[in-house]
Amino acid sequence: MHIHLKDYRQLLATYLRPQLSRVILLTLLLFGDIALQLINPQLIRLFIDTITSSGPQGVLLPIALLFIVVAVVQQGVKLWATYISECVGWIATNALRIDLTLHLLRLDLSFHKVHTPGELIERVDGDISALSIFFSQFVIQIVGNLLLLFGIILVLFFQDWRAALALGISALLLLIGVNVLRNISIPHWKIFRQSSAELYGFLEERISGTEDIRSSGAQAYMLRRLYRYTRERLRTARKARIISTIPWNVPNFMFALMTLTAFLLIAQFYRNGTMTLGMAFLIYFYTQLLWQPINAISHQIEDFQKASAGIVRIRELLSIESNLKDGPGATFPPGALPLVCENISFGYGEAEMVIKNLSFQLAPGEVLGLLGRTGSGKTTITRLIARLYDPEAGVIRLGGVDLRSASFADLRKAIGMVTQDVQLFHATVRDNLTFFDHTIEDSCIVSALGDLGLNDWYTALPNGLDTILPPNGGGLSAGEAQLLAFARIFLCDPALVILDEASSRLDPATEGLLEQAIDKLLQGRTAIIIAHRLRTLQRADTILLLDDGEICEYGPRAQLANSSDSRFSQLLLTAHEEVLV
Repeated sequence: MHIHLKDYRQLLATYLRPQLSRVILLTLLLFGDIALQLINPQLIRLFIDTITSSGPQGVLLPIALLFIVVAVVQQGVKLWATYISECVGWIATNALRIDLTLHLLRLDLSFHKVHTPGELIERVDGDISALSIFFSQFVIQIVGNLLLLFGIILVLFFQDWRAALALGISALLLLIGVNVLRNISIPHWKIFRQSSAELYGFLEERISGTEDIRSSGAQAYMLRRLYRYTRERLRTARKARIISTIPWNVPNFMFALMTLTAFLLIAQFYRNGTMTLGMAFLIYFYTQLLWQPINAISHQIEDFQKASAGIVRIRELLSIESNLKDGPGATFPPGALPLVCENISFGYGEAEMVIKNLSFQLAPGEVLGLLGRTGSGKTTITRLIARLYDPEAGVIRLGGVDLRSASFADLRKAIGMVTQDVQLFHATVRDNLTFFDHTIEDSCIVSALGDLGLNDWYTALPNGLDTILPPNGGGLSAGEAQLLAFARIFLCDPALVILDEASSRLDPATEGLLEQAIDKLLQGRTAIIIAHRLRTLQRADTILLLDDGEICEYGPRAQLANSSDSRFSQLLLTAHEEVLV
């Protein structure tokens, strides 16, 4: 992806406009620093010419004191500019992190299936961190150093036009060389950033699977893979670093020629008596000072190359569009809602469909028991109903409304889902239960915990609802985490409830405690229950049995249970026989 100048300009305008006052102050400070850098050499020249002349020497002390004052003020201005620069850079990059994170959260699950969390963390943090200098200093520093460069040449021109002409031509050649070589390492820095993302993705996956790795004795295999990723990262970093030094070494060589030119001019003019010692020092000092903006521009070009690689990768992410489009906002009617799935088909980007021309419907308040072997498509159906994916064919209607016509916000309020995998955050109990919705009253939260039999657990918390849960729910049993997931559903009060193996991780005692809570949860709501424990389906009104993405049995639970020819009754008989054994 090629980046045009307007893209850089648009990026800067978007994230620097909100802090325009800081940017203006930073610009004034940097320009003030440039002016002070041009003043001090003149004081040195005046000091040298005065001390080597036969005139009065009384002005030496004021000159020296003025030099010290200017130097101190310059350092103060530089320090203040550095502070403002850091503020501008952090605020801009944090805003970009927020926008990119929000964009990633809005992408559908098909994107997240092929990108690991570790890779995305590196792209959100690592790539954007490379833009800090670009946001805070790049344009100002480039402009400032160019002004310093021209200021030195201009001041020198009024002192000695011959020296100014020679150094000006040399500086122009240097800038042309830097500009020609400025894009040489961008592709290599982009490859390095990708290798870093792959390394962090690998680390995230392996660290999250530490228990399985240790229990299976796979540490050596993991370390060997880690070695391969780190070696590749080293190789790409080394190549990018070496190539990026070319725009820096070429100016170094040319500056050596510039310094040689300055020495030859000084020697010639001083020997001819057409130049004072102070003037000779001034030309030498300005020659060295001339290297400062050129060297700074060279380093800024290198930082710009890294930033450009990051911008390319960030724009690649931002250009990815979700396969799911937010609906125009059709509203759902109140109360329990009917559900209709009509001729839906779906596959995870594969040639073979996971769900094949499937149709069924639920009346308001009806409870559907969904059964089938592993891989039959049970969870896929719930994902389609929750609109985590869109079917490739067919339509799903809730309360007579096509899911694609409703907004995501309304849909998430209308449908509540509990799965066997519960995600708990390193946050307070209140935030974990309300998903950071502070409009929910504490009394409602406590009431929901009581309905689930968690009163003893709640009273044992050291800070009540303000207690911070450990990362990943550490310290909680699987059953407690599952019950907290049920509490979330109680609080959001959805019209349709989906329980996907929600009690699979509960022991019999805890599952029994949950039974009454489930009955209360399902009152006045339409529900879909996926369960391998058939006794969990006793409250189901209808049974739908899936096989290879197709309906192989569908009907009222009582009727199917009493029919000796039904597969559901055979499953009940088999489960009963296993219990007897």
